[in-house]
Amino acid sequence: MENLIIVGTSHIARQSIHEVTHAIDAAKPDIIAIELDRGRLAHLLHPQKSRTRLSDIRRVGVKGWLFGLFGAWAERALGKHVGVAPGQDMLTAVRLARERKLPLALVDQEIAITLKRFSQALTWREKGRFLVDVIKGVIFREKELGFDLRTVPSKQVIARLLDRVKRRYPNVYRVLVTERNHVMARNLAHLLRLHPDKKVVAIVGAGHEKELEALVRQRLASTKAI
Repeated sequence: MENLIIVGTSHIARQSIHEVTHAIDAAKPDIIAIELDRGRLAHLLHPQKSRTRLSDIRRVGVKGWLFGLFGAWAERALGKHVGVAPGQDMLTAVRLARERKLPLALVDQEIAITLKRFSQALTWREKGRFLVDVIKGVIFREKELGFDLRTVPSKQVIARLLDRVKRRYPNVYRVLVTERNHVMARNLAHLLRLHPDKKVVAIVGAGHEKELEALVRQRLASTKAI
């Protein structure tokens, strides 16, 4: 996959902003892909215009809506601690795409689908564990998480954190990581098939990087085998 470069980031690490810029400068891609859908991109670009309606809660389910609300609060709290607003890695990629007049591909699953699946999958046991772990992470920050929030975690730390999530929240992991990885892999593989001569840089959360690359390779290999 010489024409695809996947960059794993942390959404609240200043280091990620520099790495996104460096990767795009070095690769000189024809297309930039990001781990967002239209709804999340619109919220990042115009947060003041984002309003929750009763119909939105009904559409994604109460548990999914509460998860989105609570997760956003936790991310803002951690971002305030390190001095970086959440999502600056993605906004940097968007800005560079606009400045260089490059196509921007949104490859993530629609947020409403993810939150609805979350509402359906989350068990009461996982709900309690999630509440405790998020609060501990916000209060104790690096001590609880085991790495400096200002940097992108190492591959070893990412593997350890993902394993912990998989064990403590198997349904959450399936919805937020596994299912979205398959959606993003499908979208990236489709993008590469449509533009075989174009170079693509994909900006995704570091927790998606390893499995996503393997899934894209599998999809492209299966296409060639037909």
